[in-house]
Amino acid sequence: MKRKELLMNGLLIFALFAVCAEAAGTLQEKVESTTPIPTLSPPEGNMTFIDGVTWCVARPGVPQEDLQNALDWACGQGAADCSPLQPGGHCYQPNTLLLHASYAFNIFYQQNGNSDIACNFGGAGTITKRDPSFGPCKFLASE
Repeated sequence: MKRKELLMNGLLIFALFAVCAEAAGTLQEKVESTTPIPTLSPPEGNMTFIDGVTWCVARPGVPQEDLQNALDWACGQGAADCSPLQPGGHCYQPNTLLLHASYAFNIFYQQNGNSDIACNFGGAGTITKRDPSFGPCKFLASE
């Protein structure tokens, strides 16, 4: 019986503490738990800059759905100018997801400081020192 009384008293004290703390405003919900995390924007943190001329391209082997989502983000929220990827544009052909994603990723990368975080795209992008330009399709380069 004593054990049950101690347990009940402990629960009562805890409940009383929780009510008092909430009334006093000391219990707060963590901001992190209610803030949605964007998945395709470049992560904050490391701002490594690479020496020399660099480009950002799509990583071969990334699932098509991930590449498409990253391409959509780069051309939408990322504000990359993807007009050369439209039919008739100078980078439309060959019409492959890997090429189109590479072009869009590179535009975003060049417009956002050439840092490694600007070429993340949820792991779909990678930095290269090899110029991916071909024929009439010229990829912007870092200085």
